[in-house]
Amino acid sequence: MHIHYPAFLLLVLCGVCAYGQETTELEKRNGFKDIKLGMMIDSVKGYKLKKQFLEKDEFPAKLYTVEHPDYQRIGEVKVTKIEVKTYADLIYEISVITDKDIRVMKALESIYGKSDYDLKKETYFWKSDNIVLKFRSHSKNHLELLYVYFPVIKKMKVDKNQKVDDIANDF
Repeated sequence: MHIHYPAFLLLVLCGVCAYGQETTELEKRNGFKDIKLGMMIDSVKGYKLKKQFLEKDEFPAKLYTVEHPDYQRIGEVKVTKIEVKTYADLIYEISVITDKDIRVMKALESIYGKSDYDLKKETYFWKSDNIVLKFRSHSKNHLELLYVYFPVIKKMKVDKNQKVDDIANDF
């Protein structure tokens, strides 16, 4: 029994280390190509304001389209649309729509490891402490990669609470 225990422990530790590397890679890449989560929108090539809106009906945000030759393909797979959302000009969400191609999922799994699956939303995802990358069908012929950055979303809530505190202190 003692002979197998070290082998089992080694196997478990390898699994834990592999899991940590996958989330580390998601954090390291931090977005799509050179569009990084948390960066200022004016650092993105080819951005154009599409609209201003309220995220979750309360946080002032902006939606931008991004069109630039550097972002037209992922390998041989065509990118049909890129949109980014910002709060206080910081990118907190990147949506990349590609042609439907199984190689996209295979490439994602080669980088980030096996994904988790949300049956209710029919979405594959990888998650770290700061980022979630969702992968799902967008339409009959397209896939969506959706990167979401938690620190900027947390900033929205902190800013909202600060505004409430400022009003309370002004009485």
